[in-house]
Order: sequence, then structure tokens, then C-alpha cells
Amino acid sequence: MSALLFQPIRLRGLTLANRIVVEPMTQFSCDDGTAGDWHIMHLGQYAVSGAGLVFTESTYVAPDARNTPMCLSLYSDEQEAAIRRIKRFFDAHGNVRFGVQLCHAGRRASAREPWLGGGARGVEDGGYRTFAPSALPISPRWPTPAELDENGMHSIRDAFAASTERALRAGVDLIELHCAHGYLMHQFLSPISNRRCDAWGGSPANRMRFPLEVFAAIRAAWPQDKPLGVRVSATDWVDGGWDLPQTIAFARALEGLGCDFIDVSSGGLSSAQKITVGPGYQTPFAAAVKAAVKMAVIAVGQITHPHQAETILMTGQADMIGLARAMLYNPRWPWDAAKELGADLPYPRQYERAHPSRRGAAGINAPGNVAPPPEMTTSAADAPGARTND
Repeated sequence: MSALLFQPIRLRGLTLANRIVVEPMTQFSCDDGTAGDWHIMHLGQYAVSGAGLVFTESTYVAPDARNTPMCLSLYSDEQEAAIRRIKRFFDAHGNVRFGVQLCHAGRRASAREPWLGGGARGVEDGGYRTFAPSALPISPRWPTPAELDENGMHSIRDAFAASTERALRAGVDLIELHCAHGYLMHQFLSPISNRRCDAWGGSPANRMRFPLEVFAAIRAAWPQDKPLGVRVSATDWVDGGWDLPQTIAFARALEGLGCDFIDVSSGGLSSAQKITVGPGYQTPFAAAVKAAVKMAVIAVGQITHPHQAETILMTGQADMIGLARAMLYNPRWPWDAAKELGADLPYPRQYERAHPSRRGAAGINAPGNVAPPPEMTTSAADAPGARTND
């Protein structure tokens, strides 16, 4: 039997070729929210990487929802056309499925790019007013957001639905709602950032209400044969904050609304977080959620080695493996993992000559040690200037 990491998995009407997921990785490289050539290069390399699923970076549903003005968005015709261009590349050059992660930054909006020092971006520098469940800033160095009223919440819910419709027109295969890492949905979930005294605050059920309303709006706008999932922070890593039991209750409620997968991360809401970091440090959260629900679970967090990923799957802790920095460092991680685990992956025809099976006995791609591709005829191989070791 082939490695479980390379076995297909079905989500509603969509089948992923394997269990490797390239997670969202913000690039801060858009032109007013519109993807360009950088995104074709960045995401395109993963289209031919051998992964099963590739997500866009966090994709924002309104101008004032954006983490920074340079963040990918999906609220205009130009942005929709740019996402469609990326999807066409995926369809033309790979067998990898393409997903969009929809997001609203809430009080984390209007920030500066990391290479500009991060932190809040003032209105005078191209920033914008921010909104949150409660009028609580991230820190004293950030502006106080305006507390959302019901009209504002309804507008945000409708913006998620509208971006979902744009994703559908662009041909996207699946959607993930971002409810993690201190963004707006997570801000509603956590008692640290949600101090409301109305129907959307107080008890865990009330704090879950708005994220569940947004999920239901996306599900209603998204075809029944297309999968929809959610990314969560399983814990704030802060006493008295959002925690694993609440995450499990949230996961069960999502499953009841038609959620197909849950992507289990942690942290990102409070600077008071105390995280114990190490290889696979978030996998126990994924395992606990998987034990409580029937939908597919993605494990993330310092998963870097193929045997580590395979063990997580074989021991039933998760159904898929999410990679981010590991893929930034090595976009051919799936190829290396397949070689190490004894599996085989289809290579793009332009790269087939790099497949290990095309190498000589020593496994070294050296002159004279690589057989010509089988499609190369004798006359072509003997032609002046022909090379067999490119």
C-alpha cells in the first residue's frame, strides 16, 4: 500500500490527489488587492509541486477588511479576474486543486507591511478605520476599533457571500473561512476580544453566533457539490481565552451547518500568549478535534519531515497535512516526500527528466548519467547541440 500521505481524499464532489495542503501564506504584494505576476509565480510553483491542494493567502472581502492595502482581495471585478487567471494556470499546468481563504481582519486591519516595520497604518498613510466586536485595541500602540453594530455585521456577512459568488465565477474549487490568528471571526469567538453584552457576546454560544452566521451565508452562496471549510485557532494560549473545548463545540456546530473540513491552528489573538513551540506542537489539537467530528481535519504547525507527516495520518490524528514555511523553503517538498516514502508523483512534462527514475544508477544528475527521455528519438538525440542532461 502506498503511503497514506499520497492517497486521495474526497471532499463532497471534489477529489484531492493526495493529503498535502499548501496553506495560505500572505505575500503583501498586490496592487490595491489585485493579484499580479508575483502571484502567478508564487502560486504557480505550487500548481506543479505535487501537492493535493493549494490555498491563496488570506483573501479579503472589503476594502476596510484588509490587513494591509497590499493584501489579496476579492471584492472587485479586477480582483475576480486576477483570481480567475491563477485558476486557469492551475487547470492548464497541474492536477492540484485551488482554494481561496476568505477573511476579514477586523481590528488587525490597516496595518503596515512587515518590511515597513508592521504595526498600525494611520489614515494619513493610506490606512482606514477599523471595526471589531468590541472597542478594544490590539495593544496601546494600535488605534481603538469601532464596535460593530448589527448593520455593520450584516454588511460584513453579505460581503463574505458576495466574495463567495466571485470565487465561484472565477472557478475556485473550494473555500476556507478564516476564523483564526486574531482576525475578525476569531475576535468574535474569543472572550479576550469580545466583551459584548448582547446576543453576540458573553456565553460561548453567543460568541460563536456571528462566525456561524457568516459560515451559513457562504454555504448558501456556494454550490452543494463544492467543499467549504474553516480555519480555527484551537487555543489563544492565554488563561481565560478561547480554548480547545470551545473549539470542539464550534467544530460540531460548523459540521451541523455543512462544514467539510477544519484546519486546526492556534494563537495569534493576544500578545500575552505563551506558546510551547516544537515539531508538530499543534497536532494534539487536531487530534482532539478529529475525535469529536466526522469531517476531515487538517493538521499544521512545524510539520517538516515526510515520516512525521505520514505518522500523523497513520495514527489517525488528522486526515491532511498543511504546510506553509516548509513549502516556502522547498516548493518541491512533495517530490522529496514521495521519494522518501516510496510513492510516485506525476511531474509536469517539462520537468519529467528530473524524476528520480530518469537518473542513472548512482542517482546523480551528472553528464552522461541521465538517460534521454523516452519521447526523444535517436535522430533527435544525435542532433548537433542536443543535450540529455538538462
